[in-house]
Amino acid sequence: MKVISKFWILIGGLIILSPLGLLLPDHFKAGSAWGEWGADEMQELVGYIPRGLERLSSLWGAPIPDYAFKGWEEKPLSSLSVAYIFSAVIGVFVCVGVVFILGRFLSRKE
Repeated sequence: MKVISKFWILIGGLIILSPLGLLLPDHFKAGSAWGEWGADEMQELVGYIPRGLERLSSLWGAPIPDYAFKGWEEKPLSSLSVAYIFSAVIGVFVCVGVVFILGRFLSRKE
C-alpha cells in the first residue's frame, strides 16, 4: 500500500473520530471542548475577556458555528455527530485545496 493511501486512510479515520470532541466533554460534564471558548465562556472561566480576544472576536464568523448546521443546535448528539463529520470533511477539503494551490504557485517554473 502506498504512503499516500495510508495517509488518506488516517485522515478518514480522524474524520470519523471527530465527534469525540462533542461526545467526550458531554460525557464527562466538562462543558466545551478545551480551547474552543468564545468570549462569553472566557468571561465565565477566568472572570474577564482578554483585550485581544475582545477586539478580534467580531472579526471572524465561523462558516459553520459550533460545527452544527443552522437550526440543529438543539438536536441530539447523534445528529450533531453527523454535522461534526461534515465539518471535518469540509475542513480537510479546504486545507488540501489551499496546500494544492500554494504548491502550484510556489513550484511554478519560470
